[in-house]
Amino acid sequence: MARFSPSVLFVASELQPLIKTGGLGDVAAALPPALRALGADVRVLLPAYSKVLAQVRNINVLGPIAGAGAMPESKLLAVDTDQVGAPLYLLDCPALYQRESAPYLDSSGHDYSDNHLRFGTLSWAAASIGQGLAPFAWQADIVHCNDWQTGLAPAYLRLYGGAAKSLITIHNLAFQGIVPAYNLGLLALPSSSFSIDGVEFHNQLSFLKAGLVYADRITTVSPTYAAEIQEEPLGFGLQGLLKKRSAVLTGILNGVDTAEWDPARDPFIIQNYTAATLAKKALNKAQLQQEFGLPVAHRTPLLATVSRITDQKGLDVIVQVLPQLVELGGQYVLLGNGDPALEAQFISLTAQYPQWIACRIGYHEGLSHLIEAGADAFLMPSRFEPCGLNQMYSQRYGTPPIVHATGGLADSVVDCTAETLADNTASGFVFRPLNAIALLAAIERALLCYRDEQVWRRLQISGMGKDFSWNKSAAAYLDIYREMLK
Repeated sequence: MARFSPSVLFVASELQPLIKTGGLGDVAAALPPALRALGADVRVLLPAYSKVLAQVRNINVLGPIAGAGAMPESKLLAVDTDQVGAPLYLLDCPALYQRESAPYLDSSGHDYSDNHLRFGTLSWAAASIGQGLAPFAWQADIVHCNDWQTGLAPAYLRLYGGAAKSLITIHNLAFQGIVPAYNLGLLALPSSSFSIDGVEFHNQLSFLKAGLVYADRITTVSPTYAAEIQEEPLGFGLQGLLKKRSAVLTGILNGVDTAEWDPARDPFIIQNYTAATLAKKALNKAQLQQEFGLPVAHRTPLLATVSRITDQKGLDVIVQVLPQLVELGGQYVLLGNGDPALEAQFISLTAQYPQWIACRIGYHEGLSHLIEAGADAFLMPSRFEPCGLNQMYSQRYGTPPIVHATGGLADSVVDCTAETLADNTASGFVFRPLNAIALLAAIERALLCYRDEQVWRRLQISGMGKDFSWNKSAAAYLDIYREMLK
């Protein structure tokens, strides 16, 4: 029976909308219910942060999870919430999780000094459930781990024995959970595991490496990123291990929330529209121009970005080409925050070109929706992007993205050429390498297409017709689960 309807414990350190810092929270919210819709018995395990406890009801204490090393005993809670589409268990350990600034940073913005114990305990509890030691009758066939915060669970399952298989998903390899080697015993890891073929990484202990070494399967969030992390520079020192384990490494493109991001019923935009009523999109453009204090001009191309303002997202390259964009007759708006030096450069450009460039430092959910609906094209030249979401939102909103050919951007955007226009697969503009010359050339290609209304409309409709729902992604994960249980 398990072969066809696997029981899966999905372990994560964040879960939208209860608590979120990035894309992992979105995946943890969307993938489990999509898998359940396909017949898998997926249940979610999350730390019982103070913020999370305040949002749930009918808290039922199931029983204790034994501690180990310096990791204290914890309690497993079953809770009810209408905000999560799968059964939710919380790992309750007030000394570790009930803090005002959660999940990773203290009030001063620094990592909690005991994060290794906080997430070692989460991993230990996940493995305990996989070993059948949980205080309930349900047995997981597979423990599905996510990023470094759960990376020790596959190690515990392998080193201490357990019926469950393990899978770890890499959402961003740049974050590896590296701590000093003296924590080995504190985390209940045997000394034999501290080797090049175990948890050791440059004489330290790596949570993520532990997961990559001991998990039965490894996935990441796009096929291209799965290839990129097997080489420098995106392997971040783990490329050799990932290449060695390439037979069990699979890239599966994330989906998006197609109910939340739907121009036909989006409550944050001034005018809803579909691929059949694309002319109505112009009302959102006018509203966006007004919101940012730019002249309302229907045929002036308006490009936009919603992003962290960092070099990793390619914002340093965007800032180089904005004067040329103005010379080409284009407007630009930016919503985001990040590197203060980069923020200052964008602010300076808005003062220099107030009729053409505008930025809003910070983040606002409703405004991000209006930008997707109101912009003509979306700039997203990330240096690396494991998956990315905005390029998929943009296509759903008829706002062709201009992206650097990396990770999930390369996998989800089809470059606009004569051939792809002819076969109705074109959905944006893809360029390489990442530099100002190549980005400007892609922008010029986009503006050339934009001035041909018939070509632009075909490009918009093609992008809006793509399926970025979680159904396809969930089916791919279910196939892997079943392979693991053969």
